[in-house]
Parts: sequence; C-alpha cells; structure tokens
Amino acid sequence: MLHADLYICAKLNSPLSESKVITEGEGMKLMIERLGLELLEKYGDFDNTVIIGLQPRGVVFSQKLTKYLSGILSKPVLHGELDITFHRDDFRRGTEVLLPNSTRIDFLVEGKNVVLVDDVLFTGRSVRAGLDALLAFGRPAEVKLLVLIDRKYGRDLPLQADYVGKEVDTVSGQKVKVEWSENGLNDRVILYTPKEIHE
Repeated sequence: MLHADLYICAKLNSPLSESKVITEGEGMKLMIERLGLELLEKYGDFDNTVIIGLQPRGVVFSQKLTKYLSGILSKPVLHGELDITFHRDDFRRGTEVLLPNSTRIDFLVEGKNVVLVDDVLFTGRSVRAGLDALLAFGRPAEVKLLVLIDRKYGRDLPLQADYVGKEVDTVSGQKVKVEWSENGLNDRVILYTPKEIHE
C-alpha cells in the first residue's frame, strides 16, 4: 500500500468492522482512463492546464492520472502536490498531532486551469483547505475538482466534484478507503462498516 495510515488500517480491519470491495484492479484502471478522457475532451492539449493532487491521499491518484494523460498526449503534463495541513479547520483543535506533508508545485498557477485531485470526497473540508492553500501559488483561471469516489451523503460544505469516478452511498459510521499498489494490479476501494450498523 502507498501512503497508508497503519493505525487507521489496523482499526478498520479490526473484528469490529466488516469490509466490502467496491471496485478493484481493472475497474480502477478503467475509471482512471475514463476520467482522463473526460479531461482531454475539456482541456485538449493541456497547454494551459495543470493537475494538482491533495496530500496525502490524492497524490498517488493524481500521479496515475497524469501518467495516463502524458502517455496519450506524448508529452509531460504539469503535475504538483499540495499540502493542506496548516489550512485545515481542525489544525488547532483536539489532541491529535498533525504532521505536514510535502508541497511540490514548481510552476505558477496564475491564469492556469487547475484540476484539483483527491481520492474520496466526503465532508468537503479537505477540498476547502486545498483551495485556501492553492491561492499561495497564484490566481487560477478556474479550478475543477476531480475525485475517484464521491460519498454522496455527509457533506458539511457546499462543494461538489466536477469529475467523479464512482458515486457511493454511505451512512454515518462507514469508512471508504482507497488502497494503491505499486503495479496497479491490486488497487482497490474498500467500504468498511462497523458491525453494530448491521445489528
């Protein structure tokens, strides 16, 4: 697994939760390709468009998407990684220590079309933090949100994705986890449900 939070994984895989694979392997590959084709239809040669993955869980997804687009276009597509730690609205709340990730954006976003990428859209708070962090790099012409999984219910903020790999109906207490593998063969999306929901 890449960018795995071992504590969360151990907790989700505990006897107190049940898991269901939503999609995996070839299904994940097809979703990435479909999303890439939708972006190509919108942005053409990508001369004025960049892809930025939100740290930590949107980065691997954005890398895979960028690799696919670069292969189709036979040229590099500008790609960056954006840390949102200090822009989160829970940064100074609670006792959890939030450790920053790296930001790697070696280009200006001024006047560019930005495709902001994350793996799962749920409350919308990570995306809001990403929009705040992005402004440090200039004023984009537009920002569009692309996510692999849209958890349709549970939004805290009025934010919606422009490009979605798959919509998933979930209830309170359930967790959606995206796992990436080095070769892509074991990529998968898992829905974890606490057993008490079934009881």
